[in-house]
Amino acid sequence: MNAEEWRERATAHAARIDAYVAPHLVRRDTGVKHPVFDFLFTYYSHRPAQLRRWHPGYGVALEGAEEYAGLKGYGPGPAVTAEYVASQQPLIETLHRLLSATAGRAPHFGCFGLHEWAMVYRLTEDATRHADWPLRLGPSGTDQVVTEHRIACSHFDAFRFFTPPARPLNTLTPGPDDRPSFEQPGCLHAGMDLYKHAFRLSPMVSSDLVADCFELAWDIRTLDMRAAPYDLADLGFEPVRIETAEGKSEYVDAQRGFAERGAPLRERLVAECERLLA
Repeated sequence: MNAEEWRERATAHAARIDAYVAPHLVRRDTGVKHPVFDFLFTYYSHRPAQLRRWHPGYGVALEGAEEYAGLKGYGPGPAVTAEYVASQQPLIETLHRLLSATAGRAPHFGCFGLHEWAMVYRLTEDATRHADWPLRLGPSGTDQVVTEHRIACSHFDAFRFFTPPARPLNTLTPGPDDRPSFEQPGCLHAGMDLYKHAFRLSPMVSSDLVADCFELAWDIRTLDMRAAPYDLADLGFEPVRIETAEGKSEYVDAQRGFAERGAPLRERLVAECERLLA
């Protein structure tokens, strides 16, 4: 790819990402926590500088790109090397298996975001993960919502944060080593994790795909916390009141929309894994 083209694409990518990263860096530098958006930069291990850097993906060399020399995975060209791709085969195979299994499973839309409620079940407000923000219904009201609903969380990385009293209430028992047996495309966390899968494949896949997955994760996270038990009205987040019939309907409609947005991204990731495995 000639220098003019790739530099234009790299600049556009950085500007796209800066809309999300720049406010986070200001908050980080001033010690301000954000209960919704910090998650994209703390739970996920991709640093802002890594997210801003554009990569063309395996199979493309960059003309006049001295700044890429020495970056992880790159060799002469500069370009991602076949040797690096070969070294990542176990990761690629694992992600391909998980993504393919998830894509082949029918989506379920009956969880209503109760995983966040199970994470605070029987906790006092000062012991929750976001103790600076009150529970909308208070501790007892929150606990009542949990006990009155069927909990069916299929995503291990959500289930593992359930409080000990909430874990036996889950109708499923996902584990760290059986994700392909449980993950399904209606799950909000499975949708957010498309971003994780994409950046783990970087720089072998285009950063355009990583950014697409990041933006989906950003929007899903917003719904995830709007449906959570916390009162975030002061931050401008209107709650999705999943304890009501209207709130459940609103949640499922949004969940279906995210599943539809995530499906082609998952297909692109599967295709990239197959390309790299070949």
